[in-house]
Amino acid sequence: MTGPGPSAQESAAAPRLVAARGDLSGAVERALRTGRPPAYTEASIRRADPWGEDLQLALYLLYELHYRGFEGVDPDREWDPDLLRLRRESEALFLHALRTALPDAPRSVDEAFAPLLVERADPADSVSHYLETDGELWQVREYAALRSLYHLKEADPHAWVIPRLTGRAKAAMVAVEYDEFGAGHAERIHAQLFADLMTDLDLDPAYGHYLDHAPAPLLATVNLMSLFGLHRALRGMLVGHFACVEVTSPPGSRRLAKAMRRCGAGPAAEHFYAEHVEADAVHEQVVRREVIGGLLADEPALEPDVAFGCAATVLLENELGARMRTAWSAGRSALRSPLPPYARS
Repeated sequence: MTGPGPSAQESAAAPRLVAARGDLSGAVERALRTGRPPAYTEASIRRADPWGEDLQLALYLLYELHYRGFEGVDPDREWDPDLLRLRRESEALFLHALRTALPDAPRSVDEAFAPLLVERADPADSVSHYLETDGELWQVREYAALRSLYHLKEADPHAWVIPRLTGRAKAAMVAVEYDEFGAGHAERIHAQLFADLMTDLDLDPAYGHYLDHAPAPLLATVNLMSLFGLHRALRGMLVGHFACVEVTSPPGSRRLAKAMRRCGAGPAAEHFYAEHVEADAVHEQVVRREVIGGLLADEPALEPDVAFGCAATVLLENELGARMRTAWSAGRSALRSPLPPYARS
C-alpha cells in the first residue's frame, strides 16, 4: 500500500543550502549564508566551464531564490542586485555555450520537431529505453532522485510565460498548466504525484533534497527552463522547451511505466508515468497547435527562438542520458554520491 505523500508543511519547506563546487558556487553559497555580497573576480567568470559543476550549481542556487529560496536565507535576496549581476554574467556564459554547441540549430518549428515525432529504436542516450528493458531497481531510484529536482517543481517555470502570451497561446497554455497543477485537486498536482512515486521508492520526497547528489548535466536541464522562464526576451525559447517536453513525454513515460512495473517500484511510481502517457498525448496537440500556433500568429519573428528552445532541450537531455547510461553500463552510480540502500522489504 502506498503511503501518503509529504505533509503540506514538509513539501512547502525551503531546502537547505549545499556545499559549493568551486569559486562561483562558493561565492553564491557564502553570500547566501552570511547576507553579504558575493565575492568573486572577473577572472573566475572568464575561466568558468559553462557545463561544469561550479557554474551550473551557482546558477541553480541563484535561480532557486525565485522558487522557494533556502532555509535561513532572507527572501529579499531574490532581488539582491549583486546576486542578480552574478546571475546575469553566469547566464551569459551558459547561453553562449548553448548557441556555440548548436551552430546549425533549426530555424523553423517543423524542422525542430519533425525528428521528435518519429520514435527511434533504443538510441544510445535514451534512459527510458534502458530502464524499460535492462534497468535495475537501484538505477530506477537514482533516476527518480535526479529527476526530483525537475519534477518537484514541474510546471512552475513554464507558468512564468503566461503573462507574456496573449489570445490563443495564453488560453491554451493556461489549459495545459491547469492539468499540470492537478485541475483544482492538490493530490493530483503532478509534483505531488512524483512525491508519491519517491515514497514508493523509499526516497525522501522533500523538495530539493537530492541537490547535492545531482551532477552538472542534470543541473543544466533544470537551469535551462529557469533561464528561459525568467526572461521575457526568451519567451519563445520557453515555449519551445515546453513543447519539446510534451512531445517527447508520452513514449518515454510509457517505457518508464513499464520499467517501474518490471522493477516492482510500486503503484504510485507506475501511476506517475502512466498518467503522463495519456495526459501529455493530449497536451502535445494543444501545445503544438494552439500555444505555438497562437504565439507565432501573434509574433512570427519568434519562430527561430521556439526552434532553438526545442533544440537546446534535446541537446541537454541527450547529454544527461549519455552520462547516466555510461555510468550504469559500467556498474557505477550516475550520482555524485550514491543513495542510501533501499530499506523496504
